Amino acid sequence: MQPGAPAPSASPPPAGPPSTPPDAPDPAAFDDHFHTYETRVENDEVRYYGEPLGVPETVVRDIWQVFHEHGYEVELTVEAGRYVLVATEQSYGIDGIPWKNVLLFLATVFTTLFVGAQWYLVDPVADPVTALTTAWPFSAAVMGVLMTHELGHYVASRYHRVNASLPYFIPFPSLIGTMGAVIRMKGRMPDRKALFDIGASGPLAGLAATIVVTVVGLYLPPIPVDPSVLNAEGTVTISLGFPPLMHVLSWVTGQPLEYGSALNVNPVVIGGWVGAFVTVLNLIPVGQLDGGHITRAVFGEDQSTLAAFVPVSLFGLAGYLHYVERVTFQAVVIWVFWGVLTLVVGRAGTAEPVRDDPLDRRRLVLAALTFVLGAACFMPVPVLVSTT
Repeated sequence: MQPGAPAPSASPPPAGPPSTPPDAPDPAAFDDHFHTYETRVENDEVRYYGEPLGVPETVVRDIWQVFHEHGYEVELTVEAGRYVLVATEQSYGIDGIPWKNVLLFLATVFTTLFVGAQWYLVDPVADPVTALTTAWPFSAAVMGVLMTHELGHYVASRYHRVNASLPYFIPFPSLIGTMGAVIRMKGRMPDRKALFDIGASGPLAGLAATIVVTVVGLYLPPIPVDPSVLNAEGTVTISLGFPPLMHVLSWVTGQPLEYGSALNVNPVVIGGWVGAFVTVLNLIPVGQLDGGHITRAVFGEDQSTLAAFVPVSLFGLAGYLHYVERVTFQAVVIWVFWGVLTLVVGRAGTAEPVRDDPLDRRRLVLAALTFVLGAACFMPVPVLVSTT
């Protein structure tokens, strides 16, 4: 027995060679790390009873690739004093109709149409038909950038055979009609390459959609507002801070984009603003956010040091804007909120790859480019709300 291996189990091994289902790994494939003396199939799980030949904590890491190639996830547990590898078959396809995803998608279409109608100055309650026929470009723009972002993650997950769900959209009657979308990662991360590819694919795909949506919106006619309405007492004015990327697109296309006002642009441009803002938030380098995945892939375990500075930076940004730039607290509270949120998600840590080899140079360059593009989407004051 190798040094550091546990003492043999008190239970004597049964006679006869172990047998496994045809699609499951044969125990001989990992016998150098785990000696199997019995296998069972219970509740869609293949259970390998035996003894780890080394430190138990490293066994799963050493044999994980064998199971992954057969389409299984595996973990090591102890049952009644015996070590057992529990292998669960992974399904990488879509099983039946994902009703929860579909219903959340339709609900988010509804909320983005409801909110979008108001960007087109249509009352969705008083005139729902006009709201539906008028607001669909806004809904399509917002849903398009979010869907493209999440599908970037999903496609990369399928490529690396990491089990992931379809996107879950979050309907919410906010400024944009949604709180975004997420996918659930259900499998282990094979290595840093997979972690980087899955983390970076969402922001990069979403940025491509953001550019397309912004350019289309810039060429569409703006929505004029009657000056008497703007100057009326009690009128609420919502101004958006457009990031450098959108100003560059405005300059390239020759279409005007006035900083700080969404009232003189087509609401489709706001879909581009959503894409840029979502990119910035997702690239925050902490926890399970895309930025956390990317920096974990780049810096390895040293990523935790970087993540520790994130909440302080966000609180500092909010304080600077409020106390130095004299921006209203309502306009910078979002950075306070995200400062608190990063404290929470930072404690949960990042995804840990099974193999922790450094990234290749090409991915390191792409990581730097991703954060440069993310910086081009940054807006210190995303939204200003004022009342006349």
